[in-house]
Amino acid sequence: MQTTISLRATEGQKELIAEYAKMQGVSTSSFILDTVLNEIEDELDIRDMEQAMGEFKKNPKTYTLDEVKENLGL
Repeated sequence: MQTTISLRATEGQKELIAEYAKMQGVSTSSFILDTVLNEIEDELDIRDMEQAMGEFKKNPKTYTLDEVKENLGL
């Protein structure tokens, strides 16, 4: 089920967003939704990377490709 989200923008901001979306060949709604979702995904990726780096710093063990293949039985 789809729902509607409203946002407040000046007329100039609205026109800028609409023109940019048009240049990209998408609707204003699709452009805004994709942009917001991409921003969220980027933030989650950064959080996950920071967590993985923290874990790696605690145990900096690395594996060669051959070791990975052997461990996976490939």
